[in-house]
Order: sequence, then structure tokens, then C-alpha cells
Amino acid sequence: MAFRKYKATRLFDGTSFLDNKVLLTKEDGTIESVVAEEDAGEEIIQLKGTLTPGLVNCHCHLELSHLKEVIPPHTGLIEFLCSVVTKRGFDPAVIQERIEAAEKEMWENGIVAVGDIGNTADTAVVKSKSQIHWQNFVEVLSFTDEKANENLTHFLAQKKKLETALSQNPVASRTTLVPHAPYSISPRSFQLINEQTAGQVISIHNQEHPAENELYLNGSGDYLRLFKIFGIDQSPFPVTGQSSLRSVLPYFNLGQTIFLIHNTCISENDIIWAKQYAAENGLQLVFCLCVNANLYIENKVPPIDLLLKHNCQIVLGTDSYSSNWQLSIAKEIESIQKHFPHLELATILHWATQSGARALRWDDRLGSFEKGKQPGLTLLDLENGNSTRIA
Repeated sequence: MAFRKYKATRLFDGTSFLDNKVLLTKEDGTIESVVAEEDAGEEIIQLKGTLTPGLVNCHCHLELSHLKEVIPPHTGLIEFLCSVVTKRGFDPAVIQERIEAAEKEMWENGIVAVGDIGNTADTAVVKSKSQIHWQNFVEVLSFTDEKANENLTHFLAQKKKLETALSQNPVASRTTLVPHAPYSISPRSFQLINEQTAGQVISIHNQEHPAENELYLNGSGDYLRLFKIFGIDQSPFPVTGQSSLRSVLPYFNLGQTIFLIHNTCISENDIIWAKQYAAENGLQLVFCLCVNANLYIENKVPPIDLLLKHNCQIVLGTDSYSSNWQLSIAKEIESIQKHFPHLELATILHWATQSGARALRWDDRLGSFEKGKQPGLTLLDLENGNSTRIA
């Protein structure tokens, strides 16, 4: 059998760099082996750049792609959220056009799997024809206990639409309900989501702004401005006297893998507490970094060194076009290198490949150059923050 043979400036296998090696794949992209250059024979494809397994984008909002360049940078999170809520009314044809363009951009940039948030099933048509692996997170918004069951029924219907559309696509996908954030889910709604997601992969936006903690500490803060848009005059959530993470994580106890998204304001004590709670209650925590979105909205970065200090599992995401200049994991890597120059490149690339695939439970086929996998091949131009799908 003839193999395709790839030799790049640098080869990263999902865990570490391999020097002077050649990657062998079958015609369909299945990994055969990694061999020494002298053992590879002839017809080696020479590539300039860093060759990695396909990239994994663990947090995106594809359905918001029509908001590209609509909300200016550095508005602050509360103003940003108010803008997202009030500026979503676009022509459905435009929404579909922008979703299609964003999906194409990610695929061509070498992204092979996406953890994608959606409040609607607007992305269903595009995803039904996509070559990307989609972990669909159908995001529940449910501010009060009184409407918890009604809201759950609505979002279960969106989940069903996505599942039906993607069932026609041979590329593996998965669809689960998830809570949006501690400031948008009532206690009963949390309980219902927990019951619906036993053993599943879910996500929640976590501690992206100090006001999130303030809401649970004393019932006040800037989120009250957001609530007024929904006709709510005061915080509908219980005052616990604790951080938002300590207040809501205990709603989950059924073996879920939980992506904590953003984490820009998480404290060291909360990291320690959350890891201990997860270990005692059969949960797996994954900390998802969306550095360019944090810079776009608040001009802040998450405490990566604290997460590393406590051996947290880290993955990367882009967030949406409402809060980023592009949907590029290569640009996320570039920003992390800029703001955390002491981090080893292999560590960051691991987050972007094998760690993401493992967190999304697709490491049986994606994330590393291991025999029998079909992880995709991505060429990184790290000097310019670019990436290209090779196969």
C-alpha cells in the first residue's frame, strides 16, 4: 500500500515535538506511523511550518457569526451581553450565510472538532453537511423556577432539531443540554439540566466578570442591568454568600464532564475547592481558555499560571464572532504565547489538540498522531498566527 509521507519543519504529535521524523498516513488520512527520515523512502512531502493533528475548538457560538464587527471591542462584559441580546435580529438568510462562511473558515484553518454553543437550531443545516465533529451544547436560558419546565421543553425541542439534522451526517457528532451561566439559570432549572445530562459532556460560562460573584454574595451588581432587558427588576437568584462557582457547581453530581468557560476572575481558592468537589462527586472539570475573546471584551486574560499550578485540564476555544476578530485556534495560541511567554509551546499545542479531543471524548479518533486514528493534519505558521488544513 502506498502511503503519504509528510516532513515538516517541526512535527508535533499531540503531546510532544518529534525531531527529524516523517509522518506516514494512508490515502484517507488514517495514521500509519511516525518514522525516522532515513527510513521513510522517497516522495516525501516537504512542509514549512509546524505539522500538528487537527485543531480542536472547545468553545464557539457559530450561530452568532452574523455579529462579526457589530459589537465594538472593549465594551466590558455587561454592555457586551446587553448588545448580544438586543442585536440578534438579523435576516435569517444573512444568519445562514454567515454561519456557512464561519464553518468553512474553521475547516480550512484545520479545526476538526468544535464544542459549539447554541440557543437555537439555526446551525443545523450547515452542520448536517459539515466535515467537522460537532459537540453541540444547546444552551438553556431560564431565569426563574416558575418557567423552568417550560423553558426546558423549549430547549429540548432545539436539541431534537439538531440531532435530527446531524443524524444524516456520517461525521460523528453529539448534542447535549447545558446551562448558560450562573447569572441566567434558576435553581430548579439547574436541577432539571443535571437530571438530563447524567454522564454527558456539558459546559457553563464561569466567572467572566466580578459581578457574577457579587450576584451570589449579596444579590447586587452590574448584572441587574442585564436582567432589566428581560423585565426582571431584581436578582432572581439565591444569595448564598459564596462565589458563583461554589453556588452552582453543587447542582451537578451525575458524572458529567463540565467545561468551565473563560474563568478570567476565578480565584485560587475556588480552583482548589472546585477540583476537590469534582473529585468527591465523580465529575471531570475542564478549564476552557478563550483568550482573544477575553481581550476583545474586557482586555483581560485568565489566570493560566494558577490553573497550571493546580494541574487543571486546559483546552482552547475561540468564542464567537461577536467577541473575536476571527475563529482561529492558531490566533489563540499566538495570544497565549504573547501574554504568557514563559509557557512551553508544546504545552499550548497539547491544549489545542489532544487535550481538547480528550475533553470532548473524541480522542479515540482525533487529537494525536497514533496508528489507526484520523485526526486531520494542520500546518501552523506560528510566526504569523496562521493555520491551514493539509488533510
